[in-house]
Amino acid sequence: MSQVTLTPGSRATLQKLGPFVALLIISVALSIVSRDFLTLDNLLNVMRQASINALIAFGMTLVILLGGIDLSAGSVLALSSVIIATLLSTGTPAIVATLAGLVAGGLMGFANGLVISKGKVAPFIATLGSMTVLRGLALVVSNGSPISSFNSDFFSLLGGGYVARLLPIPVVLMLAMFGVFWVLLRKTVFGRHIYATGGNAESAKLSGVKVDRIQLWVYTIAGVMSALAGVVLTSRLNSAQPTAGTGYELDAIAAVVLGGTSLTGGRGWIFGTLVGALLIGVLNNGLNLLDVSSFYQQVIKGIVILLAVLIDRGNKKSS
Repeated sequence: MSQVTLTPGSRATLQKLGPFVALLIISVALSIVSRDFLTLDNLLNVMRQASINALIAFGMTLVILLGGIDLSAGSVLALSSVIIATLLSTGTPAIVATLAGLVAGGLMGFANGLVISKGKVAPFIATLGSMTVLRGLALVVSNGSPISSFNSDFFSLLGGGYVARLLPIPVVLMLAMFGVFWVLLRKTVFGRHIYATGGNAESAKLSGVKVDRIQLWVYTIAGVMSALAGVVLTSRLNSAQPTAGTGYELDAIAAVVLGGTSLTGGRGWIFGTLVGALLIGVLNNGLNLLDVSSFYQQVIKGIVILLAVLIDRGNKKSS
């Protein structure tokens, strides 16, 4: 009996398809056990809920491709949201307030990148510190209370509106940003430099890649994406909570890892991140439909993430 031998290219293709196959299997299983799962309203709801995680995860993908980590994403989201809501409550035009929140998120990410690239502080330590600092600033700016004294039709559309009365705007935004990041990673020199830096930073330097500049830009982009997720969340809730986004960075990291991006950097793709975010959204939605306790939901999600990491380690050994 002949043995089938996979070429490295075939093995890589199968590894990439793994998250998508898992998403299909879980979706089919949930559609069998719950009649409500495959309804259009529910599927759109899954995508709308997954959009916030996906937006953060797109930025996190770049960070992890570098071999880094960003534990401050949830705090960036919270502080950006508080800044936006504070400006809106004082009568600032919605477009100006939104842009200010995005710029603030970019500056927070830039600060992370500066400490990591110039200060040579490990990404885990640098972003752990900024996570605490930024969460504290969100509490200071908001005085520890929710901010909801604003009313803007334009701003409300960003989280609750629809395109063509069908697709929620957060879903459209998620798909649009997926396209942007796909082009960024696949078609630009910047994207190739990210992969090169994550694969071997020293070799990348010798090849002429400005590694410090790549780190600065990547963490800045990650900050903007966290702030954009904050825009969507604040618009949906019509209020800003200084405690918002707690644990969101972990969900984003989970989406990236489930999508097949290696935690050691240099290997991964943005489509996998999108699938990973949808996978987490489907899991959350399915467990809710099945009335599974939120306590058990945490256990199940943790097991899924651990399995994804173990599979990643297995793939690295076999490659």
